[in-house]
Amino acid sequence: MCGIAGIHGLEAFDGLNDATRRVGLMVDALAHRGPDAEGVWTDQEHVVLGHRRLSILDTGEGANQPFVIGDDTLVFNGEVYNYLELRRELEGEGAHRFVTQGDTEVVLAALRHWGLERALNRFNGMFALAWWSGSQRRLVLARDRMGIKPLYWHQTPQGTVMFASEVRALLQSGKVPRTLHRGSLADQWMYGTVHAPSTIVQDVQLLEPGSLLVVHDDELHTATWWDPADEALGEPSLDAPGRRTRIRELLADAVALRMRSDVEYGAFLSGGIDSSAVVGLMSEVSSQPVQTFSVTFAEAELDESPWSRAVAQRFQTDHHEIRLTPDDFLAQVPTGLDAMDHPSADGLNTYVVSGATRRAGVKVALSGLGGDELFAGYPVFERSAQLAKLNWLGSWPKGGRRLLGRLLVAARPGMTSRKKAEILGGHYFDVAHTYPVSRQMFLRADLQRMLAADVPLTNPVFQWLVAELAPGRKSFGLPFLSQVSLAEMRTYMGHTLLRDADQFSMAHALEVRVPFLDHRLVAAALASPDGQKFPTSPKRLLVESLDGLLPDNVVNRPKMGFVLPWDSWMRGALRDVCTSGLQSLKDRAWVQSDAVAEMERSFMAGDPTWSWSRVWSLAVLGDYLERHGLE
Repeated sequence: MCGIAGIHGLEAFDGLNDATRRVGLMVDALAHRGPDAEGVWTDQEHVVLGHRRLSILDTGEGANQPFVIGDDTLVFNGEVYNYLELRRELEGEGAHRFVTQGDTEVVLAALRHWGLERALNRFNGMFALAWWSGSQRRLVLARDRMGIKPLYWHQTPQGTVMFASEVRALLQSGKVPRTLHRGSLADQWMYGTVHAPSTIVQDVQLLEPGSLLVVHDDELHTATWWDPADEALGEPSLDAPGRRTRIRELLADAVALRMRSDVEYGAFLSGGIDSSAVVGLMSEVSSQPVQTFSVTFAEAELDESPWSRAVAQRFQTDHHEIRLTPDDFLAQVPTGLDAMDHPSADGLNTYVVSGATRRAGVKVALSGLGGDELFAGYPVFERSAQLAKLNWLGSWPKGGRRLLGRLLVAARPGMTSRKKAEILGGHYFDVAHTYPVSRQMFLRADLQRMLAADVPLTNPVFQWLVAELAPGRKSFGLPFLSQVSLAEMRTYMGHTLLRDADQFSMAHALEVRVPFLDHRLVAAALASPDGQKFPTSPKRLLVESLDGLLPDNVVNRPKMGFVLPWDSWMRGALRDVCTSGLQSLKDRAWVQSDAVAEMERSFMAGDPTWSWSRVWSLAVLGDYLERHGLE
């Protein structure tokens, strides 16, 4: 796990020395991601590549980056877990004589020998890479299938292409204007994040999952190299027992591959189904007790330690309970905000847990992230299925449906009723039309009150889903719940959960690995019929596939989540932080300051109309814009 940065083309700089110096500035801005080594390389004419290293596999200096073989150079962030198998293939084909023991040399040798498309499709891992082929004078930027590792890029007016693992590194170069992207404001406001390819910064783009960018001379070409629906539709046809066996085997192999490490590793353990499944499967293949890490609280309403402790005892793990008080958490909010590379309404929990785990002595932690998205673990799955049954309402006059929605809001004021009213007043009740509303923090009417009239109120989530789930698209052929999974993976999981996991774990130089997002398992889950997933028990298909691995009390326990007293904090200890962030927004010409001020007054007075998460999301946005000088 590392940080990468670089440029293609010297047109935007005062010569090679200036270009190299600015890449050095970007690399310095990524020091938290890779404290073990750094390097900058240039071909003296076209490219400058930079790297910060967190050494996980082959910790020796010979595996440092940028890594050079012949006239090819690689900077690489992440891990390719099946590197041992790929190495044996390459050696068997006489492709390369290896001098290191890690995955970086394997990745570059594979790209050289098999070519771009064949190599990428053989990689099983999480990665963002930049490959310079000197013989072809071509730079390739590529991102892993699920978008676990980020890769941001910018093209200057002169044609120079710049890239980095973080937005902050690009800004640090001094060549990327600190200009707010107005076209992304509605997205950020509605969902607490911005969806690829856009970012909150004008002209800074996030390479999409499973995509690549090729730069050759002054030409740019983007392409998608992996499609989850395409792979899911290629899954073998299996009966129910065969499907459960396949999912068990794929998840077990995904976990075993992600245990490959030359440094200390462990696993996050909340005591829920997903993290417990990962720990159980780790214990089956580990020759020594697995290290597990749980955050615990003295307050019973916050504490999950009875469940995590029971799982740790069942699998005889080396269990670490990291005791936090709310004050401990609260004290880390300022540094967590400072660690935020892209504004996120929901990520400080990850920052605190990652820091505690890293301080406990491990560099790598396996996580259960992705289990809910693949196996219908969220309420949005049931809600979407129920809404889809209301298609008959589409035959009613829209005016009547809107009236029904207004009556519902009048009877039960609140965001839940407002969302129902929004859906009732729409055209359709399929995933593309109901899912975007279910995940919104603010509705279109809110944005019309809070944002200036010249701010475009586009909804990229809706636009992407309508296009992706249209007849004729491969995603249209997936089972209904798998369409919801696809929506989750490409929106909330991809742009909130995975972005937070990366930016906040790497703030502590901790590598987080996510076995549930092994692309083979993703395809198998997406191919599974709805009836096997839902609704007789939580994540039925996953639990049945594990065949008794988990105790019943873990399977049937209520879903708790990481709940903290944010309401009282924002009205007390965090009031100044909240007020300052909101003031930053109110001072901007594109904000209707009176509407934001009214929301703030209402919340601070204890009115439940606005939940803490909605107010906090705007406070975080204002803080981010102020902190990074975006105008």
